Amino acid sequence: MKFTFDRDAMIKEISIAQEIITNKSPVSILSNILIIAENNSLTIKATDSTVKFTTTIPVDIQEEGRTTIFCDKFMSILSSLPSGEIEFIQEDIGVTIKPIAKRVKFQLKSQASDKFPEVGTSENVPFFELPSKDFKEMIRETIFAVSDDRNRYFMTGVYFVKNGDTLTMVATDGRRLSCDNKTGFSIPDFQPAIIPTKILSCVLKNAPDEGNIQIAVIDKSVFVKFGNVEFSSVLIEGQFPNYQKVIPENLTMSFMVNKADLDAALKRTTIMVDKKVSRIIFKISSGVLKLISPESDIGTADEEIPCRYDGQAISMALNFTYVTEPLKVIDSENVVFDFNISDGGSDGEANITKAVIMRSEAAGDYIHVIMPMNY
Repeated sequence: MKFTFDRDAMIKEISIAQEIITNKSPVSILSNILIIAENNSLTIKATDSTVKFTTTIPVDIQEEGRTTIFCDKFMSILSSLPSGEIEFIQEDIGVTIKPIAKRVKFQLKSQASDKFPEVGTSENVPFFELPSKDFKEMIRETIFAVSDDRNRYFMTGVYFVKNGDTLTMVATDGRRLSCDNKTGFSIPDFQPAIIPTKILSCVLKNAPDEGNIQIAVIDKSVFVKFGNVEFSSVLIEGQFPNYQKVIPENLTMSFMVNKADLDAALKRTTIMVDKKVSRIIFKISSGVLKLISPESDIGTADEEIPCRYDGQAISMALNFTYVTEPLKVIDSENVVFDFNISDGGSDGEANITKAVIMRSEAAGDYIHVIMPMNY
């Protein structure tokens, strides 16, 4: 096999392959990429056995063939070279890589392509199209809320479901929930799916903001295509929790705070928070939000910022991470917290113990549900 390729174009594709490959050992075939040179194009495939990646780029082929090489070392070689044309020559199990413009060459050992796992094909898969911007926004607004508890594997992915013309993505770890609903999509029905975060992270990082993205959910797999890139993944099996029951309804109270003020105040007050607990106290009274880090062996901190609220004084203990993460994706100048004061509240301060909704000031597609903590 012999072909010539552009260094910069190849680096772009190999960097995506590296995101898929997790095992850095050169002994494992899963640390390799499969390259197929035919019809003046090079097909590159990578997999960790669950998530699969395929791309095709134009190259100048002198001799067709296929092989696998250690991805991490190939990337290191490419990164060390200047932009320009590079020759790839395979003879037996040896691969020679040498730039046209430099008197240097590298030699890698390859492994036979027949040892590489079957990546499969999306031929005849029924894709539908979504605006890339919308799909990426849904991922961005939910992916951070998935559980890392492998004993609750059905919550380690993002739930993707269609109801009528509405698409919904939901993620939860049992203590908070992020949900994004987008309407107006005329696409075929598909079975609800729990999508692993790895493929969603790859899409979020590499898909363009403009144009459409192609998606298919069939059997136990999800496929995503854009440009010359295709990702696929096995879906997570299991029953996702009934998220609609988790989202509180008929919340009659709310306070609104400037997003930038809240973000800055949290960065300061959480300096003194015990990171094992991550608890911060919100005390809200007429026109004022006071953030308090509970006293610890290290010390304490508090800060007051203005807020829009006129009602009974309230307090709630929240995991500050559950506030700072959605703050990054809420796209509005102000942030609203919706809640109910439970029965039995007095003229004094009421402690909020039931679910709170965090959202943008204009009720929109996205909400973040947080369960308060105990004091």
